[in-house]
Amino acid sequence: MTDAGAPLGATGPSTAGPVTRGSVVRVGAATAASALCGYAVLYLAARDLEPAGFSVFAVFWGAFGLVTGAAFGLLQESTREVRSMTYVEIAVGPRTHPLRVAALVGVAAAAVIALSAPLWSGRVFVESRWLSVALLAVGLAGFCLHAALLGVLAGLDRWTAYGALMVTDAALRVVVAVATFIVGWGLVGYLWATVAGAVAWLILLATSPAGRDAAALLTPGGTATFLRGASHSIAAAGASAILVMGFPVLLKATSGDLGAAGGVVILAVTLTRAPLLVPLTAMQGNLIAHFVDQRAHRLRALVVPATVVAGVGALGVVAAGAIGPWLLRSAFGADYHADGALLAWLTGAAVAIALLTLTGAAAVAAALHRAYSLGWVSATVASTLLLLMPLDLQTRTVVALLCGPVVGIVVHLTALAGKRAP
Repeated sequence: MTDAGAPLGATGPSTAGPVTRGSVVRVGAATAASALCGYAVLYLAARDLEPAGFSVFAVFWGAFGLVTGAAFGLLQESTREVRSMTYVEIAVGPRTHPLRVAALVGVAAAAVIALSAPLWSGRVFVESRWLSVALLAVGLAGFCLHAALLGVLAGLDRWTAYGALMVTDAALRVVVAVATFIVGWGLVGYLWATVAGAVAWLILLATSPAGRDAAALLTPGGTATFLRGASHSIAAAGASAILVMGFPVLLKATSGDLGAAGGVVILAVTLTRAPLLVPLTAMQGNLIAHFVDQRAHRLRALVVPATVVAGVGALGVVAAGAIGPWLLRSAFGADYHADGALLAWLTGAAVAIALLTLTGAAAVAAALHRAYSLGWVSATVASTLLLLMPLDLQTRTVVALLCGPVVGIVVHLTALAGKRAP
């Protein structure tokens, strides 16, 4: 596997052009393939498990999405550090190896999960408790390296390798899920399928020269400096992961036993947001590189991607309301019933989170780490408080996911408006 991109020097890329349409197309194709794989895993699990069993699986799926979503902070900081090397003169001084730092973060995070598990695992994981904890810890350690490698590849314009890593991750999950469905492994097999992609970075390093070059890259500055920036990104990415992949965990924590109704709501939330949030999450490298390139016009650079998101989202709202209930019943069975109004509102909520994702990427590119994390944390806190309202499950889910992100968007835009361009 080869990949055209900027040549590597002793410490980094010698050149890096603006994010091109070709790079977006390549990552877009990989995103589409990854999204189909994700849908396939959810489809197989929903067909194989009854709604109550699917809700148990969905909580683990969400828990893994939560912790790996936080690890995406390593992708964001790695992308920003590598991309910024193009625009600043690199002085002699300490260097940081992003993948080694990611390995240390991964090991530390896995240890925290394992040691703290007795305090929370009994409330979160109803079945296969200790297997779930072990898979969560080991899977997160591997994903930290996965995320850092994605970030370096994005900073170097190595979009083919970037897409290959995404697709390998998703394909591994599908392989295990299909095997589980065929042999009747049940819930345990889908737990393994959830974390199977955590070894994708090893496969890329074994097969891709571009991947090996990226893994050896050094960035300017010491480890402490890298970790300082990454810590804000990780905090914000963790907060975003609570609202995105980890929402089933948040919903269960604020609702108690979800039962069959919870399984339907979780599936509806997942399906209505995936068309927008899966591509945006996968294209974080493209977005941050774009905003770094357009650093002199930070707010103006948001207009085009925000317009695209709003336009696609509006079409999604109409489609969800019109044909969503039929699609849900046809694809997953009569037990999964939700009305068109709920699906339309949930799609609108997905647009709000997608716009928050865009403003967050712009904040990261501007090195506004505190504002980035504050925006996502504020949105998550607001959504959590709204979930505690004395309303039925469907209504408070919509209100929390629609209104909470608005708080974070305001924080990000305020910070971007007050930041002077270099």
